[in-house]
Amino acid sequence: MADILLTSNSTPIFKYIVWVLGKIINIIFEFLYLIRIPNIGLAIVLFTIVIYMLMMPLTIKQQKFSKLSARMNPEIQAIQKKYKGKNDQASMMAMNQETRALYAKYGVSPSGSCLQMLIQLPVLFALYRVIYQMPAYVNKIRACFDGFVENLGTADITFFQENVSSYVYYKKQFTESALAGAKFGNIQNSFIDVLNRASSSDWEKIIEHYGSSAASVNENLMKYNNFLGLNIGDSPSAIIRTAISNGAWLLVVLAALIPILSAITQWINVKLAPQPETNNNNGEQSPMMTSMKTMNMIMPFVSAIFCYTLPAGMGIYWISSALVRTVQQIVINKHLNKIDVDEMMKNNMEKYNEKLKKAGLPPQQLNNNAKLSTKNVASQKPQRSKEEKEEAIKKSTEYYNNHAKPGSLTAKANMVKQYNEKNNKS
Repeated sequence: MADILLTSNSTPIFKYIVWVLGKIINIIFEFLYLIRIPNIGLAIVLFTIVIYMLMMPLTIKQQKFSKLSARMNPEIQAIQKKYKGKNDQASMMAMNQETRALYAKYGVSPSGSCLQMLIQLPVLFALYRVIYQMPAYVNKIRACFDGFVENLGTADITFFQENVSSYVYYKKQFTESALAGAKFGNIQNSFIDVLNRASSSDWEKIIEHYGSSAASVNENLMKYNNFLGLNIGDSPSAIIRTAISNGAWLLVVLAALIPILSAITQWINVKLAPQPETNNNNGEQSPMMTSMKTMNMIMPFVSAIFCYTLPAGMGIYWISSALVRTVQQIVINKHLNKIDVDEMMKNNMEKYNEKLKKAGLPPQQLNNNAKLSTKNVASQKPQRSKEEKEEAIKKSTEYYNNHAKPGSLTAKANMVKQYNEKNNKS
């Protein structure tokens, strides 16, 4: 089968993530087809479970960092307060060393969970892309359109433009594909995108215009899209309007449950996740943390609005992903509650001290140098001029660049020690 050039993603790097996820959901749908339940809604649920299980190790690391950060942040703020207003080189080096030692004690990286987020975010965006453009990645769904779109051409664009509401989302794509259509045939892919997003009312007009060939496509899609009696290609708002006019009140309830369940499951997920501290160690409100907490409380309502207007398939994805994250969070919380933080900190400090010894810098000496540096900085004599201080630092730097590898941890620590000795003598 030819590649779908316009319905698949072509963004550099991101396209490879989408390609891998597309292969996974295609395997899932092929399996469901094999056991005679080829349902897109069920495929989305299984797909969501598989992806979030694969990301479980990253989620655990991220949650572990959040738990340790809540305990570590007061100590970081205490160090920052200790060196507040001291911008000289000795004070900055001492503060950096104490901060590194603190991170080592808790066994976390200063970059925190940035790496985990850098990996997770593209995957989550790719999940949305794959689910939203299923024909680009699932062969069986693409096959539903093949016979019909092969007979469509540039002359049919006018009909779609005037009668199919989903055309507006792909207007630019149609223009570009029409220009290249004679050579590459990309216009068929544009029709697939529009047909995949067409609502039930759109299909009524398409079937009326094209007859049995269009009806056959719609019939096959309905088999795949029917999930608990709902056409997941339609939005809950569209389903509710149609159901009310037909007196199908059960469909009204089922469609309304999608945004409602989305908000409830998102809210439960937020409540179970670690909550950001809104106060710092001085009891003052942290604007950034307060904003994050407010956003977490607003997001369930936002998800309800989106799920009411977007295709029901996206709502199913949001609900299933929130449920999976909730189960994950319960498991992770139980795992983190069993961790003895004090014992972990003791082991981390032992590893850190061993690392310092291998670097030729005894931990006790390093700590003494840092304390001595702080003491001397606080008691500097006011009669020393700025030029004299800079000259002393320069001489100390030159001395230790000749006795240690420039830029090494040993050279920096010894530089502080030598500077303090010269400062005391003066």
